[in-house]
Amino acid sequence: MILWLNALMLVALAYFCGALPFGFWAGKWKRIDIREHGSKNIGATNVIRVLGKRVGVPVFIMDMLKGLLPTMLAQWWMEHLGASPDVASLVAVCCAAATVLGHMFTFWLGFKGGKGVATSAGAVLGLAPLSLLIAIIVWVVTYYLSRFVALASIIAAVFLPIAMVVTMTLQHRWNFVMLGFGIVIGVLVIVRHRANIARLLSGTENKFEKKKQK
Repeated sequence: MILWLNALMLVALAYFCGALPFGFWAGKWKRIDIREHGSKNIGATNVIRVLGKRVGVPVFIMDMLKGLLPTMLAQWWMEHLGASPDVASLVAVCCAAATVLGHMFTFWLGFKGGKGVATSAGAVLGLAPLSLLIAIIVWVVTYYLSRFVALASIIAAVFLPIAMVVTMTLQHRWNFVMLGFGIVIGVLVIVRHRANIARLLSGTENKFEKKKQK
């Protein structure tokens, strides 16, 4: 009973951390509402586009950390309490999902948030770093070939569960809960990019152009 109470508290904490809208707060710090500029998204890409790297890169790091740290804390804390590796892994996956959902549906902004790419990357880093590395390579290649951040994010989201299957096969160690997480996160990221997909298909999606530093 104590284990599951701790698990519920960890999931709640993970959602709270994920819901912290750093991109929105960065905009307020610069006296703008980031939701009214650029792509109108609170994520790091739009912050970089509108406010530049000096503001956007720290936002990206914080968005990533809010996915990574609660996930790692959950794994460590459950093992510390004596939970089995399978239970600890299950709670960590639930916390990882909670951080991403928190970012996408933050209570701070009426349950309207970002697309979850950086937070998903942080969460996956805490669960399956090798799979994340593969997804990042796919993202980088796609971005440099197309210069579309949205397209790179969508393709990376597709490849994430594929990378998990590959790494699990090579390691001869299957974790279907984690694989399910990878599939769900990939689908969520793609769904959150549905407007970008429509613009890509119509040829109206803008290529990434960051704000020039003064």
